Amino acid sequence: MADLIAPHGGLSEPVCCTVAQDQIDAFKAEAADLKKVPVSAADLSSVYRFADGTLSPLTGPMDSETYNRVLDESVIINNGEKYAWTIPIAFPVTSELAATLSAGEKVALTNPDGEVVATLDLTDVFEWDKQKYISSVYLTDRTDHPGADMVLVGDADKTHLIGGTIKALPQPKNPNFGQYVLTPREVRALIAETGWEAVVAFQTRNPLHRAHEYALVYALESLLKAGKNAGAVLNPLIGETKGDDVNAEIRMETYEKLISERQMGDGDSDKELWSSRDDEVPDRVKLLGLDIKMFYGGPKEAVMHAIYRQNMGYTNIVIGRKHADAPFKDGTAIWGDFDAQEIFSNLNGDLKIQPVKVGFAAYYESMGRVDLMENHSDEKPVFISGKDVRATLQKGEQVDPRIMRESTSRILADAMKQ
Repeated sequence: MADLIAPHGGLSEPVCCTVAQDQIDAFKAEAADLKKVPVSAADLSSVYRFADGTLSPLTGPMDSETYNRVLDESVIINNGEKYAWTIPIAFPVTSELAATLSAGEKVALTNPDGEVVATLDLTDVFEWDKQKYISSVYLTDRTDHPGADMVLVGDADKTHLIGGTIKALPQPKNPNFGQYVLTPREVRALIAETGWEAVVAFQTRNPLHRAHEYALVYALESLLKAGKNAGAVLNPLIGETKGDDVNAEIRMETYEKLISERQMGDGDSDKELWSSRDDEVPDRVKLLGLDIKMFYGGPKEAVMHAIYRQNMGYTNIVIGRKHADAPFKDGTAIWGDFDAQEIFSNLNGDLKIQPVKVGFAAYYESMGRVDLMENHSDEKPVFISGKDVRATLQKGEQVDPRIMRESTSRILADAMKQ
């Protein structure tokens, strides 16, 4: 795996803080006697991502110095060098619990069912300046948006943060799609087996419309046209999302069908490029999930999405219009349409993975396919609002196939009828 992109932070391989199989019994016995610190369902995925190296070079939640450096400078420091990092991660606790904790202590982290999932060697317990966090991460002092809700409503009773070094049990596999969720080391081994020299990741938290799908196809084709032996990974987030997002089980089924039924890129790929090849888009696309929560952080989260993927071994990531976007509650935009693309030109620290910047796409009758809107300034695209799509699916009907693939429509319509 020497030829793959290096993990973030100047490492030669991703961090590994996961308990080995032959040490699990001893680990559980030791943890049983430790003070228990609960971790929310949303933050539970971060426990496992620290452990498996997705958050390399970090080995656990941040101490106050690291946390505030991210808020102030959007970097972390590793071995004296600055690396891009835009959203700080530490674990929230109540003031009552914080008063019983101190640096140098080892505690057991428990999931919402009260089961021990990890131990944490505490290095810091510090007050949580929530407004500073919101202002830095979301680039606004306003609090009427989903990101602020996570902090002010979801963690309303949490006033302090804890940092330290993690040691975690292996994450249980989801029975429905666990085969698609791999550790960074496993993903890197898979990439090495393909022989691909470039791999572009496509981040999503939603079922794909053809316009979304086109961004992945466009990015893959861009790498192939540059002479790369390239592949693409449809890499949806399956961690904690907003309540109105489609759940992970249903979404993973739609992604799976797109690839297995070879609909990915059908009719929308570059005919000239593929006519000279002996393969097609679905032959160069893999499905892998990433279990980590959404922050709904727009530009700052786009950088984090890139960091996760660099640690996985991907060389590129699709950054589209309104990446990781969520509006204010009155519907107005927090960020500009392309702020998430522009932030990559203004990083304060090193980041190896490269963005493939893609504009908005839509179906055009003149071409009979999806294309970038920037190529059609004088033509109106076929457009259906998200509200109308949802209403169609709720009636058990198929969405216009110019907007959404038949397999995706079918799965979503069936799910909404239940």
